[in-house]
Amino acid sequence: MGVALALVLSAAFGAGDQYLGSLTGSGHLWAAGWSSDISLLSAPWLVLPFAVGAAQREPRRAALLGLACTYAALVGYGVMTLSPVENAHLTVATLRGFFVSERSVLVGGFVTGPLFGWFGQQWRTRRAIAGALVTAAALCLEPLARRVTVNPISHRGVWLAEVAAGLALAAAVLVRRYSSSSQA
Repeated sequence: MGVALALVLSAAFGAGDQYLGSLTGSGHLWAAGWSSDISLLSAPWLVLPFAVGAAQREPRRAALLGLACTYAALVGYGVMTLSPVENAHLTVATLRGFFVSERSVLVGGFVTGPLFGWFGQQWRTRRAIAGALVTAAALCLEPLARRVTVNPISHRGVWLAEVAAGLALAAAVLVRRYSSSSQA
């Protein structure tokens, strides 16, 4: 995967995530509620560097590209948040407000981007399943984690789809692992 393409697609992912969140309450009845539930999901932000890392052969490159794509997605998210599409006006105050409100996400990206990029690369090149299963578990367990907090996922279809995606990833990881070991 070309680096430029990965970065552009990551920025589009971040912008799309923010746009989905803005649809609820903006008169788009077809997106009532579920779009903000999708926008508030965290696990897809871990799948992004994992997928990018899985396309790399070298661990260092996977980690760096995982970091770069995480931040490209955050830039896309930030640009959309502070854009006229969101009826925002870019000022020093709004920019500062964005960085303050998203500081935990921005700091967390320094760890999760390279780590999940490396997980993806290790799964691809060494058939190491631990990191891939952690990624799948993030998808499967996020609805439960959100349920015990103050911000549960309100639309059943959203959490079912996220759990299904996690189970599908776990199944793909295990099938790949055991089909390759039985052929050896």
